[in-house]
Amino acid sequence: MARSELIVGLDIGTTKICVVVGELTPEGVDVVGIGTSASTGLRKGVVVNIEQTVQSIKKALEEAELMAGCEIRSVYAGIAGSHIKGFNSHGVIAVKGGEVGPRDVERVIDAAKAVAIPLDREVIHILPQEYIVDDQRGIADPLGMAGVRLEVRVHIVTGAVTSAQNIIRSCHRAGLDVSDIVLESLASAKAVLTGEEREIGVALVDLGGGTTDLALFSNDSIKHTAVLALGGANLTNDIAFGLRTPMVSAEKIKIKYGCALADLVQKDEVIEVTSVGGREPRKLSRQVLAEICEPRVEEMLALVDQELIRSGMKNLIGAGVVLTGGTALIEGIQELGEQIFNLPTRIGYPDMVGGLRDVVNSPMYATAVGLLMYGAEKEGAEQRFRIRDENVFNRILGRMRKWFVDVK
Repeated sequence: MARSELIVGLDIGTTKICVVVGELTPEGVDVVGIGTSASTGLRKGVVVNIEQTVQSIKKALEEAELMAGCEIRSVYAGIAGSHIKGFNSHGVIAVKGGEVGPRDVERVIDAAKAVAIPLDREVIHILPQEYIVDDQRGIADPLGMAGVRLEVRVHIVTGAVTSAQNIIRSCHRAGLDVSDIVLESLASAKAVLTGEEREIGVALVDLGGGTTDLALFSNDSIKHTAVLALGGANLTNDIAFGLRTPMVSAEKIKIKYGCALADLVQKDEVIEVTSVGGREPRKLSRQVLAEICEPRVEEMLALVDQELIRSGMKNLIGAGVVLTGGTALIEGIQELGEQIFNLPTRIGYPDMVGGLRDVVNSPMYATAVGLLMYGAEKEGAEQRFRIRDENVFNRILGRMRKWFVDVK
């Protein structure tokens, strides 16, 4: 298998690191390998210990390489964390020669991104929402159109330079080149949202271990992004405190018995809880567990709802809310979501890929599969025109040159 056809998504999360390997096919992308490992070097989506992160990446890589039977050189990495900020901007230029060419499109996007960004922040994405040619709105691709004035509305996503740098350093130390850095909520959106949902208007909520990412789509374009520093790890923490049990068993209890709605639990259900310090395990009612989980999950979803209201775009969401990420697997979260958002809510599964789709068919792999699809789209477009250059690093060097001054 030619290396150029392989695309790899690397989701560096707070609770797990996940590598998904895919192969480009005419229909899209086929999953050929997957590797996961527990993540210990991150807090709330941000790298806090590079060495531990590198070890976790290597472990997940080995697993994925064994499964796919190939060597992985470059990856598409995800970024999240509460330092991520998204805002909308607007650019206007005069069209030369009366017809919109590729150069004009580049110029208008440059005009839109000419906003004051602090030195410690870096632009991660510039996402065109719509083009306007001579007051004609809602144009998705203006190439070749006649006009004298071209405008664009874009959504710009910025992040802390250091956080992005740390992700790239971790990858370098694990022997990987980073083809691109992608916002995790955008990646998840690629994997779980349908075209109709994006068109009508939808909110994607990725409930991860350390962060909750929000992306709002309407008219097939991104309208708002946000990252909240709250996730499944907070829930585990609450369970460990409330039931006085070690973190490891709190995590297991959450996955096996966790419930986001106390009303769904039968009164007589009993669970066994490990005690701290080698004491005898105790038996507790599952009702108690649900009463610990419900307020925390409710708080997480309420904060997302506040963010939706704050963005002023809650009325654009016709298709409702899609919950994905590992925490979305907890029982009763869909019903709780409908109560809190007052909108139709569903759990998003990444099922738009071929190959080993049953292996990745869980909300917790949404980001990794989305990174794979992002890479496939990007490389599919590039592959038609050129043979891949030897060093993939050159490609992003232009975009992030000043980050890498001191990376060996």
